[in-house]
Amino acid sequence: MPAGADPNTPSDHTQSISAPWRLSYMELLGAESAAPKPGGAPAKGSCFLRDNWLNPAGDEKNHVIVRTGTEALGRGGMILLNKYPYSNGHLLVCLGEGRPRLLDYDERRRGELWSLVDLAVDLCERALRPQGVNVGVNQGAAAGAGVPEHVHVHVVPRWAGDVNFTSVCAQVRVIPSALEDMARRYREAWTRLRPTRESR
Repeated sequence: MPAGADPNTPSDHTQSISAPWRLSYMELLGAESAAPKPGGAPAKGSCFLRDNWLNPAGDEKNHVIVRTGTEALGRGGMILLNKYPYSNGHLLVCLGEGRPRLLDYDERRRGELWSLVDLAVDLCERALRPQGVNVGVNQGAAAGAGVPEHVHVHVVPRWAGDVNFTSVCAQVRVIPSALEDMARRYREAWTRLRPTRESR
């Protein structure tokens, strides 16, 4: 324990210190190459989210659970399983047109995205009955976005002990269910829920 530390403070408690002089340095890091630009253009080139959007025939193989709208209408999006989940049933939610920042979409499109997030959480709770749900966005590579050119929302079902000592001791995360089983459960939940959602 460091000298002068409070013995009543838990050992895993992270302390914060202020270092305001570092801000100007961090703002320079990758400013030209990594930061998403306001008004970013739609994603070009290969991106698995965009590829899945343009390939509805591959929805079952790509574990797409819900698809709304069409590219021809210039709207719509998807809910799909993350192939590299944090926990069982980890979903990704995105619009079909990829942009790097939430604010690169107009208010109507953002409304579409958050409506899909609402649906994803509803499906997650109905299909899996988790004890909790994480919802989050990693916008930009510095924030941990795996696909920084196509912003998307993570919906992660959680259970007490779902990511336990195995991750700490062995640097391994145990996912106890196959993607195919998760996709089946979600599709069954969507089949039951869809008539009430589409009648609104």
